[in-house]
Parts: sequence; C-alpha cells; structure tokens
Amino acid sequence: MPSWKEIKSRIKSVKNTGKITKAMELISTVKMKKAQESVLFARPFSLAAVKVLRSTLHESDVFSEFTKINATSDRELIIVVASQKGLCWWYNTNVFKKVVEYIRTDHDETRSYDYISIWKRARDFILRTGQNLIMDFSDEIKDPLTTAESRRLVRFILNEWKTGKYQDITLIYNHYISAITQIPVAYKFFPLDKDYMISFLDEMIGKSQEKVIEWEAYTIEPNPECIVDAVLPMVFDLMFHEKLLEAKASEHAARMVAMKNAKDSANKKVAALTLSYNKARQASITKEVSEIVSWVESMKDI
Repeated sequence: MPSWKEIKSRIKSVKNTGKITKAMELISTVKMKKAQESVLFARPFSLAAVKVLRSTLHESDVFSEFTKINATSDRELIIVVASQKGLCWWYNTNVFKKVVEYIRTDHDETRSYDYISIWKRARDFILRTGQNLIMDFSDEIKDPLTTAESRRLVRFILNEWKTGKYQDITLIYNHYISAITQIPVAYKFFPLDKDYMISFLDEMIGKSQEKVIEWEAYTIEPNPECIVDAVLPMVFDLMFHEKLLEAKASEHAARMVAMKNAKDSANKKVAALTLSYNKARQASITKEVSEIVSWVESMKDI
C-alpha cells in the first residue's frame, strides 16, 4: 500500500488534470456555440439566392453541367472531414467507420476511389489505410472557419468535377444534431440535386422568414445561364461551408462531452484517493502513537 505522502502527491496530480479538462470543456462549449451561430450569418445571402434560383429552375439546361455525369472513368472522389486534434472521444472513429461502411456497401466492385482530407486525423487515416490521397487541406483550413478558406476548397472540387474524372463526389462528415448527438453522414455533393439545394437554402432562411418572401418573376439579362454561373459557385461555397461548420460543431461537442467525462472521473478519483489518504494517514498516526506508548511503558521498567 502506498504511503500517505505518495497518495497526497497523486491527489494533487489528479486535481490538476481535473482543472485542465474543465477548462477544455468550457473552451469547447464556447467554440461549439460560435459554430452554431455562424450558420445564421448566411441567412441574407440564402434569401437572395433562393429567390434567383427559383426563377431559373424552369430552364432545363441551366444546371446540366452539375447534374449530369460526364465522367470518362468509373471513379469517385471522397472528401473526409475529421478533426485537427485529438481528445474528442468517438468523433473521428465514427467518421472512419462511415468511410469503410460506405465503400463496403457500394456494390460496384470496379469503382476506384480518390480522397481529399480535411484536417490531420483524416489525412492520417487515409494514408494509414493506403488510399490514394490527391489533396490535403489540413493546414489551409483553420479554426474558426472562414468562407475564404472553404471557397478555395470548393473551387478545387468544382475543377475536379468539370474535368470529367469522377462520376460522384461525396462528402463524409459528422452531422450536428445536438450537443450529445452527432451522426456520420455521406452527402453526395455532385452530381447536384436541385431540389436538395433549394430545400437547403429554404432551411437556411428559416421558417420565420417565409411570410416576408415574395416570389416574383425576374427578367434576367443577359440570360439565366450567366446568372446561374455567377450564383451557383457562391451557393456551393455556402453549402460546403455549412457542412464544415456542422462538422466543427460536432467536434467541439464531442470534445466537450469527453472533457466533462474526464473531469467527472478526475473528481471521483480524487474522492477515492482522499479516502485512501485519510486511512493511510490515520494508520500512520495510530502507529506513531503505539510506538510512543510502547516506548513510555518500556521506560517504566527501567
């Protein structure tokens, strides 16, 4: 059994660990709320974009560049979003399991895959499993996220799609539902689903804005194609940025829960060690008292 001095040293060490995990929990909570609030800033643009796009949906060829598959080979590009750092519990594991599940459930055995990694844990996973990593954005995309950073990534993805190398471009990330619930999702970014894009913009606007939206007919000059060519890349920027914000909110939520559990475990450990310390200290005092009494009794005989 360790001495009471050793137990006291351990109590001090565990208390320090508890303070660190509590601080990390608070930091993750703040970052998670900021990621949630950032989504609301896109509402004015979403309102304007959805009004323009609704007026051009009747044009059959406007979205053809993004809705039709022009690939010359049976390849798919998968974008994996994980975390930059650790200590976020099951967050990365769920993403990696989703990647493996997505590949296994693809019944086309002839299909090959290329990968883009966002943040270091995704890069490490792709390289560790021997996959073909064509681009890594671990160091380019920071936290907190900015639209400029996600825009560079979207432009790279658009260029890859326009080359005709890929039949599909899929984003795998953790979808934020609540602070304790996040689910891994495989979202098909290309080919484009027009209905999903409009529903996404409607959701970004929010139900509170529905009454103030007036769907008027636009007279578009010079033509709908030019307008959509200008608007669509910005909508893609918004869509992808929102997915990254959800992934970041999920990461911070997972880290917040992990650090809370670590803090609670540290507190329980301190309580258990304190009890052991008191017992060891009491035993030491009892032993010292017994030795003094024995010494006094032995002196009486002399």
